[in-house]
Amino acid sequence: MIAPATSALIQRFNGLAPRVALVLGSGLGSLVDAVENAVRIPYADLPGFPHSGVSGHAGEIVAGYLSGKPVLMLAGRAHYYEQGNASVMRPVIAALADLGVEMLILTNAAGSVRHDLAPGSLMLIDDHINFSGLNPLIGEPSDQRFVGMTTAYDRQLKDAFLLAAGEVNEKLEQGVYMWFSGPSFETPAEIRMARTMGADAVGMSTVPEVILARFLGLRVAACSVVTNYGAGMTGAELSHEETKDVAPKGGARLQKIIRVLIREIG
Repeated sequence: MIAPATSALIQRFNGLAPRVALVLGSGLGSLVDAVENAVRIPYADLPGFPHSGVSGHAGEIVAGYLSGKPVLMLAGRAHYYEQGNASVMRPVIAALADLGVEMLILTNAAGSVRHDLAPGSLMLIDDHINFSGLNPLIGEPSDQRFVGMTTAYDRQLKDAFLLAAGEVNEKLEQGVYMWFSGPSFETPAEIRMARTMGADAVGMSTVPEVILARFLGLRVAACSVVTNYGAGMTGAELSHEETKDVAPKGGARLQKIIRVLIREIG
């Protein structure tokens, strides 16, 4: 049975059938302006879709063509910390799967725990640590809930990301992303712990969406725009304003990579 939101999207897309979808994090929202023949649909118009209450997250689906390939973009996401629901993005990702989307590219803004991973850097996520202890599949009754995460981040998509970065001469680091629930920032002790545990960057999103995407059979790649050093690394206090100020700078570099990536995998 097709969900009401999926039916609404099919009607609005008028035959468009993208294989690739992107979740645009902080600083990447302007990428939707590059979509040709764009169809824009606010989340509020789609049954079951969440309403993001975070500044910098528009909360709409934009579908059309990027680099000549059909693509679907999620301009903004809902976060666990907004309502305390780790599965808040499940209706969205389920709709993508129902539409025939095969690959999900996730982006986010993140804090660095490494001195050599400076603000403005781009980090391709190689693996993650779910430090929050939360999981969007809690309560799922079927045995599908036991999702293998050994290859959560698709090797071929990671290779395609790296090739695309090389084509546009952009440096793309690789590392481990640790998910904290938020919305408060991490403490200096938590940043030291994250570094000790093998994390390279920390953030408040993405991991639930990766789990949901793998549960629903989508291939996944993810990339972080580093917007700041973690707490205690510079002595300065962290703020969401800093994230919003720095994210577009790294986001502009990531946009160049994504244009090539979509051309190659779309």
